[in-house]
Amino acid sequence: MGSKGKVSPVGEHTESVAVVFPGQGSQRTGMADAWRGQPSFTRWEQAGDLLGRDVSRLGLDADADELRVPLNCQVALFVHGVVVHEAWAATGATATTTAGHSLGEYNALVAAGVLDFDDGLRLVDARARATQTAADQRPGTMVACLGYPVDVVAAACERVGAHVANDNAPGQIVAAGQADALHRLREDLAATGERGKVVPLEVGAAYHSPHMQPAVAPFGAVLDATAFRDSAVPVIANVDAQPHSAAGDWPRLLRDQLTSPVRWRETVMTMAGAGVGRVVELGASAVLTGLVKRTDRSLDRRTVITPDDLSDVLEGSR
Repeated sequence: MGSKGKVSPVGEHTESVAVVFPGQGSQRTGMADAWRGQPSFTRWEQAGDLLGRDVSRLGLDADADELRVPLNCQVALFVHGVVVHEAWAATGATATTTAGHSLGEYNALVAAGVLDFDDGLRLVDARARATQTAADQRPGTMVACLGYPVDVVAAACERVGAHVANDNAPGQIVAAGQADALHRLREDLAATGERGKVVPLEVGAAYHSPHMQPAVAPFGAVLDATAFRDSAVPVIANVDAQPHSAAGDWPRLLRDQLTSPVRWRETVMTMAGAGVGRVVELGASAVLTGLVKRTDRSLDRRTVITPDDLSDVLEGSR
């Protein structure tokens, strides 16, 4: 079963529901296998037909190393998120808002009706290719800065030439940049006297930073050729942590997402401020519910990782 946060008795939980989708790092080998019996599982084959590659194998048989390749990881996680969301929605569950972390934002847009599956998949594929090209041109990596306040990390990044890439939760900030800049960041943070640690992340690029600037023009051309629709429910955007419903907002927001920090801590605060009482994470593993807990413990948290978890999250989600 998926991990639970605070559980409310039946009939007590009446607040709005936010559905959220994790990004890279949440993948698991064989993550699609448990969903074979769901009608939405056909999305894997549809994705393969659309992209001309064996996408199903990524969800069923690819090992951890293959899934770490950004193009494989991003496509597989997007398709998996759609499969899980469609199975969740088929139960009659509904959400009043949605959001996704980095790559997960594309799942949020499909869930809200801003993009259809085909266009969402094409965008994810194009984004993965454009960001890999950018990473080749401007190499970099990322580190997690744990325990430090965001303002301390931001000031240290400015001093050493690194960049805040994810403001995930209180005490969990991710920085991006060249390896030598991140080494200086570790030393700079240690010299502040604040308690914390810096942990390297197994990523091959400095995502959500100026290192991704070479991806903006080629990916922007794909965005401009894509049909966006007004959303059925608000989608809280990574770059400004504000809800958006207008179709015309997304080409700009998704361009900016490439080089701007993911403001997830503020996203959770926006949800709570809008009356959201329950956050349901749909994906291959529980990632965002932990960040929600660190940011606002009053929010009820549920995850859907396997079909067995669907019944658990239905309470209060209809």
